[in-house]
Amino acid sequence: MAASPGSTTQGGTPGTPRVLRAMNDRSALELLAAHGPLTRTRLGELTGLSKPTASQLLTRLESVGLVRTTGNVTGRPGPNAQLYEIDPAAAHVAALAVDQEGITAAVAGITGQVAGEHRVTAAATDASVTNRTGELVAEAVDGALATAGLGRDDLHSTVIGTPGALDPRTGTLRYAPHLPGWQSRTLRDDLAEVLHTPIVIENDVNLAAIAEQHHGTAQDFDDFALVWADEGVGAAIVLHGTLLRGATGGAGEIGYMPLPGAPLARGGPDAAARPDGAGGSRSWSAHPPSWSWPASTGSTRPRPPRRSPPRCAPPARATRC
Repeated sequence: MAASPGSTTQGGTPGTPRVLRAMNDRSALELLAAHGPLTRTRLGELTGLSKPTASQLLTRLESVGLVRTTGNVTGRPGPNAQLYEIDPAAAHVAALAVDQEGITAAVAGITGQVAGEHRVTAAATDASVTNRTGELVAEAVDGALATAGLGRDDLHSTVIGTPGALDPRTGTLRYAPHLPGWQSRTLRDDLAEVLHTPIVIENDVNLAAIAEQHHGTAQDFDDFALVWADEGVGAAIVLHGTLLRGATGGAGEIGYMPLPGAPLARGGPDAAARPDGAGGSRSWSAHPPSWSWPASTGSTRPRPPRRSPPRCAPPARATRC
């Protein structure tokens, strides 16, 4: 429900009219994003706002270009029958996926619909690539913008998914030695200067978990883990609806977990890449799973193990074997 006069902010102090309007605007935008086009009357019912307040809210959002009218409810004349939706052209975001062979960029509108994509191929470990990270990112983004018929002035924010984890204390990308051009402490500021937008750098598996949480198979779960096994091995952990990153951002780097009988990538998160660099998890993933969840029932209770991996009990206790 939206805020009303007399409401308090999260800190417990009475909200000013400006703060309350901002809260109501956000609530309305979230409802429009979740439900699609709504009439003023229906939006008022969902927010708990009076019809005049809901009308003022929509007028305010329409005046700044965040919402637009999109027809009428069939068979119902009058202003209350007008449908409102978020204007997908109100803002655009660039999303980039970084891997060892290049960078893929996509540009989407505020509603999430992809408008253009572009990939730049460049071997990350090539000496000629290491010092061209900003140039390659700009090339990928510009290509996606061109495909969408947009320019950099239309871009409002940039999110970059990479292997490894950005240490919040140092700003350094760790657990990604195979991306030498992404190791600078000033990387985020350098890219923001190139693209002229705020930059978010996030672990790629964490981003996949957020997508599953909001649009995929994890929508009905507050606690879940996503394990990703591709060119590398990683995980994302969500507890009580919150993504856990860890003190240094490496909470999901299970490829560096020590397990019995498996070699480690010596040197920790900044070690050079090597064939057995997945640590113990590569050996563990080769064994049949000992725990499974019945996907058809949606149960969160694990079934008893049928067979344990060699030397270890169930995976939940694997680090204590």
